Amino acid sequence: MLKIVIITSGQPSLNPRLVKEADALASNGFKVTVIYQYLSEWATSLDYELLKDKNWKAIRVGGGPKEGYFTYLRSRIIYRMARFLITYFGSKGLLVEMALSRSTNALIAKAKSIPASLYIAHNLGALPAAVLASKKNKAKCGFDAEDFHRQEVTDDRNSKAFQIVKLIEDKYLPAVNYLTAASPHIGKAYHEIYPTPKPAIINNVFSKTLLQKVIPVERKELKLFWFSQTIGKGRGIEDAIKAISLLKKKHITLSLLGNIDGASQAYFLSLANDSGLGKNQLNFIPPIAASEIFALAAQYDIGLALEQAIPLNRDICLTNKIFTYLTAGLAIVASETQAQKDFLEHYPKSGMSYPLGNIEILSNIIDAYDHDRQLLLETKLNCSCYAEEKLNWEEEQVKLLEVVNQTLAQQKAPL
Repeated sequence: MLKIVIITSGQPSLNPRLVKEADALASNGFKVTVIYQYLSEWATSLDYELLKDKNWKAIRVGGGPKEGYFTYLRSRIIYRMARFLITYFGSKGLLVEMALSRSTNALIAKAKSIPASLYIAHNLGALPAAVLASKKNKAKCGFDAEDFHRQEVTDDRNSKAFQIVKLIEDKYLPAVNYLTAASPHIGKAYHEIYPTPKPAIINNVFSKTLLQKVIPVERKELKLFWFSQTIGKGRGIEDAIKAISLLKKKHITLSLLGNIDGASQAYFLSLANDSGLGKNQLNFIPPIAASEIFALAAQYDIGLALEQAIPLNRDICLTNKIFTYLTAGLAIVASETQAQKDFLEHYPKSGMSYPLGNIEILSNIIDAYDHDRQLLLETKLNCSCYAEEKLNWEEEQVKLLEVVNQTLAQQKAPL
């Protein structure tokens, strides 16, 4: 049985894409180990439930506030010192790797210690570990680009964030044996910088087993839904609140699922109040397990994909929101980023889009679905049909398995 090590500087419960990949590989005859680090306490409790029944092994490194506290504290100090020193002295030696993520060194050490045929990095913080472990163990390595990392935080090419990522990508991406990307535009962006290997596009779709039954809506209320790991400013939520307020219809509600701090919640409640929304028109839902989102989302009518165009990554990414809404049977309303506009052109019966920042058109779209409930039902049914027939993990994982099997069948490329 061939061994595969998947590495992330996040947590499994925060990365459904990693979990789907680990499940697919383990179910197809590979012995899979996932190496990860601590990010948050609420995600740790979700990890506990998630990992109980998996047929692959998960190893946490770098400690945490409750377990391995001194390791956790030491890694935080090293990370912060590296970020500080790189500002004044530039990138020298392994300083840029230490400034990349809190547990870079621990991820590298653990990955090197586990002999495997393939090492897969599932985010940028894991890339050095995958490449260096494959070199040590004379194996192959791959990288999954869920984002366009060098412009994930900012488009300022002189910024520390951009420079650190560029140095890491330039150093390690030429050494990978394959690259997968989560949207056509992300794949194109990386291909223009690194001509080989050509990225394989693997969408953030979900299993057909998670499909929710679409039921005709007979209630007056029109329920809008948005979710992310974190609820915060500048993510399009402001547009939705203002668009709803223009309609002056108290039966239209917006629910936000995700982790939110007190200041952000107060900000959105104040914005809703100032915009004239009623007390129950804006609701907050605390984080839940990824597998539970579909049943929750199915209780709503419209799924909002409100991505912005800045920085570039937001413009070209195709997040798991859209595919979650398809699987849950929601009509999609999306901002016209490059990636989302292209998606709706390919799947026009899945919903409607609005020009970025155009509150009036967004408001009109919401009103159209509220006024024409037959259109709403037909759109929801179309979304469910797309998810059942094509946009599902059963179809998409075939591409992943082809990439992995082809990579393992090749002779080892020099690192």
